[in-house]
Formats: sequence, structure tokens, C-alpha cells
Amino acid sequence: MNTYKVTLTQEERNQLSGITRSGNHSAKKMLHALILLNVDRGPFADEWQTNEQICKILKIGMRTIDRVKKRFVEEGFEASLKMAPTSRKYEKLVDGDLEAHLIALACGQPPKGHARWSLRLLADKAVELQYADSISYETVRRTLKKTNLNLGK
Repeated sequence: MNTYKVTLTQEERNQLSGITRSGNHSAKKMLHALILLNVDRGPFADEWQTNEQICKILKIGMRTIDRVKKRFVEEGFEASLKMAPTSRKYEKLVDGDLEAHLIALACGQPPKGHARWSLRLLADKAVELQYADSISYETVRRTLKKTNLNLGK
């Protein structure tokens, strides 16, 4: 495993101290600033602590410290304070065609024995008519909410 040595300039230390002392910053940004201040091995550092000490003080894991140090060394000062972009891709559950079918169903007559469409009935009917392989009533709710469709009218 690579060990990354963090050396901060006086200006960077002042900026990190400002982040930790005042202002309206996210908790993650403040935590990263504290990590960088504590692992600094540069000439302007008052004292530095080991990763184990920082883990105990800040109640975080060793991997978090290693990731912050790695981002500082490889990507720079600003990148180490920001959230890392996610690489996860979210697949869209409802496309325009399915949305149109759900709206048409919801606006139509409810099944016999029911006064109005429920979300579960809509989800079951969409699967029955093979508009989707499977769909939850929560997905139906989000889709209809997005279109401001009220089933209670």
C-alpha cells in the first residue's frame, strides 16, 4: 500500500483552519479539513498525529484518512476537500411510454368493486397489461406525483 505524505503551505493551513473554525461548510468538508491539518508533515505543522490517533479522535476509519491523503497528493488541495463524484449509474425505472400508460390508467374507470384506483391496483394492472415486468406501488406514486395527478378527485 502506498503511503502518501501531506505537506501543506501556510496559506493552505490558514484556509483549512478557517474552514474548521467558522463558516457554513458541510460536515464532510470539515472532516477532511481536520484530517489534512492533523496529517500535515510540512514545515508549518505544529505537531502531527498518526493515523491511529486521528481515527480515535475523529471517530473515523483508517481508509477515510488514506483516501483523503491520496486525493490531496494525486488531485490537489481543492479536490481533497470536495466530495468524490459517484461512478454509480442509476437506471431509470419509468420511461415516457410507461408514464403515459399509468396516467391513462389512472384517469380511466377503476376496476369493478373499487371506487377509485389505488396505487397498488395501478401497479398490478400495469404488470397485468405487460406495460412493465414488475413495478412497485411506490414507483407509481412517484410517477403520478411528478405529473401532479391526484387520484382523490
